Amino acid sequence: MENQYFTSDELNVKNRAFLLGDAVKVSFFIRNSKLIMDEECYFFLMASMRKMRMNIPLTYTLEFFQTLFQKEVIEGKNSKNAIINFQVFRNSDELTLAKSSISYFYEVDEKDDILAIHQRLLELDLIKEINVNNNLLSNIRVHCPENIYGGIYAQENDLDDVILLNPNKRIARSTSGNLLFLEGNIIKVPKHSEGAYISPLLENFVTFLHKNNLADIQEHEIIAFESQKAEEILMISDEKGIFSVGKIRNKTFGNSRFTELVEKWKESF
Repeated sequence: MENQYFTSDELNVKNRAFLLGDAVKVSFFIRNSKLIMDEECYFFLMASMRKMRMNIPLTYTLEFFQTLFQKEVIEGKNSKNAIINFQVFRNSDELTLAKSSISYFYEVDEKDDILAIHQRLLELDLIKEINVNNNLLSNIRVHCPENIYGGIYAQENDLDDVILLNPNKRIARSTSGNLLFLEGNIIKVPKHSEGAYISPLLENFVTFLHKNNLADIQEHEIIAFESQKAEEILMISDEKGIFSVGKIRNKTFGNSRFTELVEKWKESF
């Protein structure tokens, strides 16, 4: 492919997402031509923007996003089941960044059912050359070179994804989302303080399981070896969907229990 060159005018130098990765991303979900979990996703977007000290417009109400996606995605694109990956970025148009305006961009990823587990089982492995932080900004979806490096490492090693550790060598998440480990009736989830993403999709799922006494949900500090002790592993990615993990190194995992739990969750919508 021939290299292409652009001038600063063509790229719009006010766009700090391109220049500096100064942006946050949150996913919204459409199922059966309706927005679901819209309040949870909206409040997560507002919290993410506040953490990045962004100037939140007064027009950014829940109703604004409901109307936007109803008109442009559900009606405009006739989307029935989709993930909307919504990105807000800061412009450079004020003396101080905290007062600069913001702009948005979104992509629509059509799905058969956003709450269904993907058919293909994933193969993962641990990556130890890099780790992810576990601070305030580690829990939101911001520019993360570790995700890029991990994604390339996975491709080069014929993997679907990699498990990222925090500086304490404990499991944080994958490059794409959060991991849930099933042992008996217990589902272990890495704590946010370990570097796991805040995820409206995951929170809705585990809240459903807890309220209906379908599993014992426990937030844990999970060492890398414990991934080999799990009976089943589920990966929930707000950006890509829900996946069963079938293999990590030489250990294979089932997916019948998580499949049953996800089916019951789907029926609640």
